[in-house]
Amino acid sequence: MAVPVSPGFAAPTSVKERIFILDSLRGFAILGILLINVNGFALGAWDPTIYNETGLDYLTYYLVQLIPHGAQRGLFSLLFGAGIILFMQNLEAKLDSTKPADYFFRRQLWLIAFSTFDVYILLWDGDILLDYAIMGMLMFAFRNLPPKKLLIGAAVCMCMMLARGNLNLYHDKQIIAKGEYAASLDTSVTKLTGKQSDNLLKMQEFRADTRPEKKKERAEKWREKMRSNYWEVRDARTGYYVDTLTRYVYLEAWDILCMMFLGMALFRSGVLLGHSSMKTYVLMFIIGTSLGLLLSYLRIEQMEKYHFDDFELAKHKLFDFYELTRVLRTIGFVGLLLMLHKSGLFSWLFRLLQPVGQMAFTNYLMQSLIMGLIFNGYGLALFGKLPRHETYLVVGGVWLFQIIYSNIWLRYYRFGPFEWLWRSLTYWKVQPFLK
Repeated sequence: MAVPVSPGFAAPTSVKERIFILDSLRGFAILGILLINVNGFALGAWDPTIYNETGLDYLTYYLVQLIPHGAQRGLFSLLFGAGIILFMQNLEAKLDSTKPADYFFRRQLWLIAFSTFDVYILLWDGDILLDYAIMGMLMFAFRNLPPKKLLIGAAVCMCMMLARGNLNLYHDKQIIAKGEYAASLDTSVTKLTGKQSDNLLKMQEFRADTRPEKKKERAEKWREKMRSNYWEVRDARTGYYVDTLTRYVYLEAWDILCMMFLGMALFRSGVLLGHSSMKTYVLMFIIGTSLGLLLSYLRIEQMEKYHFDDFELAKHKLFDFYELTRVLRTIGFVGLLLMLHKSGLFSWLFRLLQPVGQMAFTNYLMQSLIMGLIFNGYGLALFGKLPRHETYLVVGGVWLFQIIYSNIWLRYYRFGPFEWLWRSLTYWKVQPFLK
């Protein structure tokens, strides 16, 4: 129940106002996201042929691709969407006029600043904070919609995700088809036109760029950069981030919008708060997981069939359904967690992870710091040196540290250090820190 607050007073969500299950779900999400991000921190490539992975390493790759890949980021985005409504509800209950919106947009703008810190100081080129800051401001306009309309928004964004992925596939197919047609012409009889020559060149460049030796060459160059000093790592990671920023934020962010819509809908309907029946969560788990894993399995089998060759995949793949399997597995994962929560059998686990989720922002940035010190050249320089399965031992170590650290920290402090800073900047007032 909310703590009574005098009208006109704005303050962060108090301990009594916090929603236990949301914090716990954030705990699962922030630890789960490292299952995926460790690839960028430690290896730099998902393609198992680059490192000639077999045995336990390939099994690790397979299981991560099959189950959590994409779904953990989906859960993270879903909870951020729910957090937008929660943030605004708390302020709108306390303040009149446009002040809640002022605080919200200030909060999002500071998130952009923290994203810059994560990319340019902590050197994580897989940072997601800028995307959440921008997309969160867009989602502000939809915060008061009823669950059904929010679900429609999620469905529209999912269709856009699928359309975008398959337009990219169609574009690649066109490059191959036009290039192969030009290659089939007998140039001793028919001279290629300028357009046909261009088509042939594009196909040849596409083919050369996807050859195993070329991919291994790029991976080796990246390893050398990652094992260099801080400034060379900084140039490489920030350069990669900037090169991909515009394309991702403006063309490939439908997945974030889809999950934010879904998170808002599940929050407004009470599903995300554990208010629905056990049957609802069981159905979410069974349907989402079974269909999601089936599609994920078919996707990996197709990649294996063509030996992870992007050229051959583009040529023979009929439909790109990666985004659909992400959404389904995310729904299944949410259903599983809420099913476990509602059963009461795993209360201890949710209590253990609640502080981790309450400090999700600090823990996210801390992962960038810790993993950078372990794998980049200014630290232990282990980038590319550990086999894939051993990188997950590092993940387990970071999980253990963050669980212990978060539980101890919140015994004495109201917020995590970065949560406290973010709130102080949002409200233009130093927030109380000690309990």
